[in-house]
Amino acid sequence: MGPTIQTRSRTRSQQWFERAQRSLVEGVNSPSRGAAVYAGGPIMLERGEGSRVWDIDGNEYIDFMMSFGALIQGHAHPTLVKTVSEAMAEGSHFAAATSAEVEAAERLCRMVPSAEVVRFTNTGSEATMLALRLARAHTGRHRFLKFEGHYHGWYDPYLLNAHGHPPEQLGPVENPTRIPDSEGIPLSIFDDVVLAPWNDVSALERVLKRHGRELAAVITEPIMANMGCIPPLDGYLQRLRELTRDCGALLILDEVVTGFRYAPGGCQEYYGVQPDISTFGKALGAGFPVGAVAGPRSILERMRWSEKMVLHYGTFNGHRLTMKVIAANLDLLSAENAYRKLHAVGNAAIAGLREVFRRRQVKAIVQGFGPMFQIYFTERDGIHDYRDYCKYVDTKLYSRFVQRLLDRGIYVTPSNGLHWIISTAHTDADVQALIEAADHACSGLS
Repeated sequence: MGPTIQTRSRTRSQQWFERAQRSLVEGVNSPSRGAAVYAGGPIMLERGEGSRVWDIDGNEYIDFMMSFGALIQGHAHPTLVKTVSEAMAEGSHFAAATSAEVEAAERLCRMVPSAEVVRFTNTGSEATMLALRLARAHTGRHRFLKFEGHYHGWYDPYLLNAHGHPPEQLGPVENPTRIPDSEGIPLSIFDDVVLAPWNDVSALERVLKRHGRELAAVITEPIMANMGCIPPLDGYLQRLRELTRDCGALLILDEVVTGFRYAPGGCQEYYGVQPDISTFGKALGAGFPVGAVAGPRSILERMRWSEKMVLHYGTFNGHRLTMKVIAANLDLLSAENAYRKLHAVGNAAIAGLREVFRRRQVKAIVQGFGPMFQIYFTERDGIHDYRDYCKYVDTKLYSRFVQRLLDRGIYVTPSNGLHWIISTAHTDADVQALIEAADHACSGLS
């Protein structure tokens, strides 16, 4: 293994960012890409292949962000490139029924344990919006429970306590302060939202004893992915499933981030939990925008055309080109060694980073397993919920650490609230390069 990649000038990235600010708000199309996260402005990426990306200045990076997890097969996978080329030549989209959407749906339903049928949307946000509408129609109830720190897209009712705040603003665990994540949302929107801490069985039991019979649904990420990577404590998801069933609330498992990442059937297969409704996105489309809602016919067929239907329109639903990519992607993920490799490479990266921090005597932990993880600079042994993250994680130190990694050819977002992603394109050599870069980045870090 040669020396770790070192990046050179980013002059052209800076020039393009200045140009972008004349026509784009903040110079970007999502705050997570702009100067709010990347000190001095974003790196303008131009192309990618396998596990590597190149910026507009010609600097090469190993990509551990992978489009926030969408690129499960890495960049420009040959099978997907061929699929896209052939599908584009035949017509990318018709806004009509196609065999491509049938083939994509059949594969999804075979892989996901709880999916009898599926409806495709264009984004994960659209999928979670539809899931809540279905739950309300099915139960005849309006209220729902969301957890502190969980992000389910930018739909108004979900935008409550989804970002980190100073601990003194959070309020008591039994009655969290309700903090909207956006301006422009009437406070009355949140009247139907019950807010609760996550990963705390006792708190969950208390909340559902009080509000359970009012709830249409409880929505949760199986792994909290909006505060880095916080796995559920042993038995938590299983107990959540029992309690929601007891009170008649539907369990919506938001697998937009985790779906098709940990197992062919997502976290519901990995943890053995059967939700009432599941949502998917990101890795499902392998780099193409898509969302999906899956579940039993008894719930999803409420969208069947009738006087009392659950309305769901969309010109680009079931986009033909995307459906072709999904079918090819799911076939690749069905290969015998796909998940074994994802877990092995990810676990090697985690072990290597832990060893670097131990040897360098840096107070940091690496949390997660296999294909997704996050680094927390903290004196704690673990970060288990939103409040732990807000109280005990040094997010500014993390950002400085990542800026050093970027300078040594490791591409990942400086936002501590996101996560590191392993794709099928990553190799042992990529892991070794990461460990070497992390070792350099720890020098004098404080």
